[in-house]
Amino acid sequence: MVAERRAETEGATAQPAPRHESTVHRARRVLAIRPFRRLWFVTYMCSSADWMSLMALSALVSNMTQDYTAQSFAFGSVVITNLLPGLLFAPLGGLLADRFDRRKIMVVCDLLRFGLLMSIVFIDAPWWLYVGNFFVGVSAMAWIPSKDAAVPNLLRRRDQVETANQLGMVMTYGLAVITGAGFYAIVTGVRTTFHLPDEFIGLNGPIKIAVVVAALLYLASALTIATRIPELSLRNVHESPLKQEPKDDGEPSGFLTMIKDAARFVRTTPLVRGLFIGLVGALAAGGAVIGSAQVYAYSLNAGQSAFGMLFAAVFVGLTIGMAGAPKLARRLPHDRLFGVAIVFAGFSLILVALSPHLAVSLITVMLVGACAGAAFLTGVTIIGSQVDDAIRGRINAIYQSLMKVVLGLSVAVVPLLIALVRPTKVDVWGGLITIDGTRPVMLGGGLLAALVGVLAYRQMDSRRTEPILADLRNALRRRPRRVNGLLITIEGTTAADTSGQAAQLAEWLDHGPRNVVLAADPALDQERLTTLLTTAELTGARAQALAAAAVRADLVERDVQPALDGGSIVVMERYVDSPLAHLSAVAGLDPEEFEGLADWATGQLRPDITVLLDKAPEGNGIGRSESSDQWGVKHLLSEMAAADPDRYVVVDADGTEEQVRERVRDAVRAVLIGPFAGVAPTEATS
Repeated sequence: MVAERRAETEGATAQPAPRHESTVHRARRVLAIRPFRRLWFVTYMCSSADWMSLMALSALVSNMTQDYTAQSFAFGSVVITNLLPGLLFAPLGGLLADRFDRRKIMVVCDLLRFGLLMSIVFIDAPWWLYVGNFFVGVSAMAWIPSKDAAVPNLLRRRDQVETANQLGMVMTYGLAVITGAGFYAIVTGVRTTFHLPDEFIGLNGPIKIAVVVAALLYLASALTIATRIPELSLRNVHESPLKQEPKDDGEPSGFLTMIKDAARFVRTTPLVRGLFIGLVGALAAGGAVIGSAQVYAYSLNAGQSAFGMLFAAVFVGLTIGMAGAPKLARRLPHDRLFGVAIVFAGFSLILVALSPHLAVSLITVMLVGACAGAAFLTGVTIIGSQVDDAIRGRINAIYQSLMKVVLGLSVAVVPLLIALVRPTKVDVWGGLITIDGTRPVMLGGGLLAALVGVLAYRQMDSRRTEPILADLRNALRRRPRRVNGLLITIEGTTAADTSGQAAQLAEWLDHGPRNVVLAADPALDQERLTTLLTTAELTGARAQALAAAAVRADLVERDVQPALDGGSIVVMERYVDSPLAHLSAVAGLDPEEFEGLADWATGQLRPDITVLLDKAPEGNGIGRSESSDQWGVKHLLSEMAAADPDRYVVVDADGTEEQVRERVRDAVRAVLIGPFAGVAPTEATS
C-alpha cells in the first residue's frame, strides 16, 4: 500500500522544510525563547570569566618568578594546564551529562570554579595556581557537555539548533572575548594610568581583582542556573533521528557500559563516524596552520606584522564561515556540507602553501578559516539536532576531546617537521620568497584534509543518488536546496483525468526500492480553498489566486518538502501547471504573472517529471462556455510542455483507464535514468 501523507515522511532521515528567513529574524525567534535567552547570558558570563582568568593567571605566573625562561612559558603553561583536563576527562563529562541532572552538574561545576579561583587568590602560590587551574579545567569539561546537550531541549524546533549554536559561538568567541580582554585591560591599567604606588594595592593587586571578578561571574552563573533555568533538567523534548541501540536487559548500566555504548554508537552510525573522521582531518590541517604560521610569515619576508594579519584573517574567515553556513544549509544538507567544507578547507590550505605573496596568503588563509568555521558549526549542529538526547552528552564530549587531542598533537609535531627542511630562497616573478618547512607541512596538511573530507563525505552522505556537483551548482546559484527525493506530477485538463492515474502510478512505484508518498488529495485542497473563498468572501480573480497559492504553499511545506527531504518519491496531481492554466484561461490572468506567484508559494520547487495527460475535452453534457474553457486549458498546458520538453512527458490519454495507465508507466520508466535509474519497479515486481 502506498505510504501516504505526513506520517510516513517523518522518519529518521526526514528533515524539516527549509525556512527562508534572514539570519537576524531567525536569531530573534531563538532569543525569544526565555530559557535559551537566559542560558545564552550564562554562556556570556562564563566565557568572559574564562578569557579573563586565562589572561590574569598568565600574568600572575609571570610575576611570581624572576626567571626569564619561566616567564616566557607563563602563558603556554597556563593554557596547557587548563586544556589538559580536556584530554583526560572530557569523556567523563559526557557520561555525567547523560546520566545525571544536567542543571545540577552545571551548578556544581560553576561553584567549584568559583571556589578554586578564589583559593588561587588567597593561597598565592605558584604550585597551587597550576593545581587550581587544572581543576578549573576539569570542571569546565563537565560543564560544557551538559550545556551543549541541554540546548536542543530548550528550543521549540530541531531546526533551531543551528541558529542557537551560531549565537553561542558569537557569544563565546566574540562578545565574551571583547568583554574579558577589555575588563582585564582596564583593571590592570588603572595602576599605571593613575600612577598608583605599588604598595597601594600591590604589584599583583589589579590582576587578583580580575581573578576575583572572574570567580564572581562563575558564582552568578551558578545562581542563575539554579534559580532561573529549571528547563535545563528536561530530557528528550524533541524526537531525534539517530537513536541509541538498546542494550541487553541483563547488562548493568554502569559508567563502563555507557562508554561502550558511546563507542558502539559511533562505530555503527555512519553519520557520526564520518563526523569524527572529518574532524580529525580538519583539525590536523588547522594544527598545521597554527604551528607554522609565525615561520610562514617570515617566509613571505613580511615579519611579525604579517603574522598578526594572518592570525586576524583566520578569525575573520571563521566568522564568515559560521555566519554563512546556515544559508548554505538551506541548499545543501548538513551531511554533505560538512564533508564539502573540509575538502574546500584542504584545497584552500594547498593554495596557502603555494602562495608567493602576502596578499594572496591573506585571502587563502581567510578561505581556510571560513571553511573550518562552516564545518565546525555544521558538526555541532548535526550532534545537537540528530543525535538522541540519551547519548548526546557523550558524543559532544568526544567531539570536544578529539578536537583538543588532535589539535594539540598537530601543534606539537608541526615544528619538528618544519625543522627537517632547510630554507631556500626562490625567485618568483621577480621577487624572492623563502621555501622552508612550512610550505611542505601546509601542503601535506591540505592534502590530508581534502582526503579525509572525501572519506567523511562518503560516510555521511545520505543522498548518493543525487550528484554532489548538481547540489553545489544550485547552492552557488542561490537556488533552493534540491532534495534527494523525486517529485512526479500528473497534469491534465480536469481533475477527473488526473486523480485515478496519480493513485495508480503511486501504487505501481511503491513496488520499487523507494518509499512513495501520494500527496494530499486535490479534492481536499479544493474543499479547503472553497472554505477560504466563501469564509473570506473573495470574489476577485487575483484574490482567489492568492488564496489558491496559500493552500498550495501549505501543502508543499507540510507534506511535499519533508517527504522529498526524506528521500521519498512524491506523486502529486495538478501541482502548479494545471491550476495556473485554469486561472489563466478562465479568469483571464497573465500566465507569467501567476507563474511568479506560484514560484513564490512553492519555494521554486519544480517537479522532476511532469506527466501531461493529453486528452481532448468531451463535449457531451458540457456547456459551450465550459467546453471552451477546457480547450483553453488544454492549449496552455500544451504550450508549457513545448517550452520545457526536458521536464514534460506527454501521454496520449484517449482510451480506457487501463490503457492510459500502461502508457503512463511506460513513459515514467523511460525517463527514470541517471541518478534515478532503478527506481521504477521491475516487470517481476509490477
